[in-house]
Amino acid sequence: MFRPRSLAFAVVGLALLALPAAGRACPFCASNNQTLLTEVNQAHLIVFGTLSNAQRDPNEFGKGTTDMDIEVVVKDHEYLKGKKKITLPRYVPQDPKAKSKHLIFCEIYKGELDPYRGEAVPEDSKIADYLKGAIELKDKDMPTRLRFFFDHFDSPDWAISGDAYQEFSNAEYKDVRVAGGKMDPDHILKMLKDPNTSLARIGVLGLLLGHCGKSETHAKALHDLIDDPKIKQATGLDGLLAGYILLDHKAGLDYVRTLIKDTKEDFLIRYAALRAMRFFWEYREDVLTKAKIVDTVKPLLDQPDIVDLAVEDLRKWQQWDLAPTVVGLFAKPTHDVSIIQRSIIKYALSAPADNKVCADFLTKMRADQTQAERVRDLEQLLELEKPKPVEPKEPKKQ
Repeated sequence: MFRPRSLAFAVVGLALLALPAAGRACPFCASNNQTLLTEVNQAHLIVFGTLSNAQRDPNEFGKGTTDMDIEVVVKDHEYLKGKKKITLPRYVPQDPKAKSKHLIFCEIYKGELDPYRGEAVPEDSKIADYLKGAIELKDKDMPTRLRFFFDHFDSPDWAISGDAYQEFSNAEYKDVRVAGGKMDPDHILKMLKDPNTSLARIGVLGLLLGHCGKSETHAKALHDLIDDPKIKQATGLDGLLAGYILLDHKAGLDYVRTLIKDTKEDFLIRYAALRAMRFFWEYREDVLTKAKIVDTVKPLLDQPDIVDLAVEDLRKWQQWDLAPTVVGLFAKPTHDVSIIQRSIIKYALSAPADNKVCADFLTKMRADQTQAERVRDLEQLLELEKPKPVEPKEPKKQ
């Protein structure tokens, strides 16, 4: 039985919306945002300490001053010379029950302090030490830096663990792969089994386990974890499936094929399996041949709630030998849905001109008054999607 996917797909879409183009960011990481370390280069000074004596400006709403006792100078500046306390030109009232401290990023503008970002953290936070450690490694190779950030994945301080995870989200897969191969698989498995681990992170943890685990022990453990109903419905299922295949190529692929063929499985589960196949197509043809990947994805063509996504992948993968199958879907009553038909037409429009099946199909569509305008619209859309040619740089003037 197929269920409407609109809400489910919207949820997944929000999780994936921030990701950059494939081939750049870490697969199975849910976001791509600026990290604390990135801001280090922008800030003139960074200090950590306790705020007090917040005073509101009586003449201007929302303005005022707040004192800060400096405990750690994360990034030094001449402005701080000899200072143990500074006054921030901001009104930051403190809740005495909160018992928090702050990490403050500042610029110096015309000789005056201009704080532009503040992170409130628990009073026992190690965020200053974390950031100083990251700064010390900023000139090291990326796998070395990622290893440092991974050590803070399970920090009880959310500001630290969240930033460490963000560093992975921004990293390229080639670096994640090298770093993952040097990690402790038992520690990763422990994190995966920990109910306090954010479900948003299980995808990258599963991928890392796939790089450092042992087939004879960790593959079964990962299989059992995936079968947990709570984990199976999580947004990181794709990374767990990829990790399983990395650990045991045959058993992992058989498991994914079972998920894809089972039309009773929820859309999100089958979509996670499709995303796992996308990962191997993009990054690891050494593990799964492209023929095996295509063969695994093909059963989705008969599933109305996900067929358009599968057709789109086949188009991007230039699988034109499947044209008779893909074009033949257009006439199926179960596939008489606009989004599905659009994907089929896009597939045909993208095929080489000498592909007779697609050419004959498009001739028929253009002759059909109910389809001709749709074909023209999709042609224009595909033209807009084409990458713009890189303009040659002008030679430097001598």
